[in-house]
Amino acid sequence: MKHSTNQQTRRGRGPARRIGRTLAFVLPVVLVLSGTLAVTRVNWSGSTSGPVLTAADTSTSAGTPRAAKRAPQDLLRDQLLTELQEENPGVALTHLQQAVNGRPSLAKHCASIARALGQAAVRVYGPTRAQSYARPVCDTAFATGVAAAHT
Repeated sequence: MKHSTNQQTRRGRGPARRIGRTLAFVLPVVLVLSGTLAVTRVNWSGSTSGPVLTAADTSTSAGTPRAAKRAPQDLLRDQLLTELQEENPGVALTHLQQAVNGRPSLAKHCASIARALGQAAVRVYGPTRAQSYARPVCDTAFATGVAAAHT
């Protein structure tokens, strides 16, 4: 009797073990392929096809030889400061987040750009109204800029 119980237990493990081994092989392959497909869908060229603002976009300072030598984060900051004055800080912060998402190399400059936007917002809108535009772009750097300009 004991012998038949052992065979049922062994048979019960067989299909589960085969399924587990199959999943152990197939799952990493699926993850690698899906990751590869995700990377191919990212716009790595730097050109934009939509409203995303990138640091490589030099339309506001085209034609000046000095603009070509400026760092991408400086161009982006200047564009966003102009946008802050023409639109509002909310639009500038949205475009900052889109630029950082589209070009991850700008992430290390995000906080300094957001602080500069906060300081400029205080000059243009005053401290109370500027603070109303604060959002968690680059942590709390915009709010820090507002506070620094207000004190």
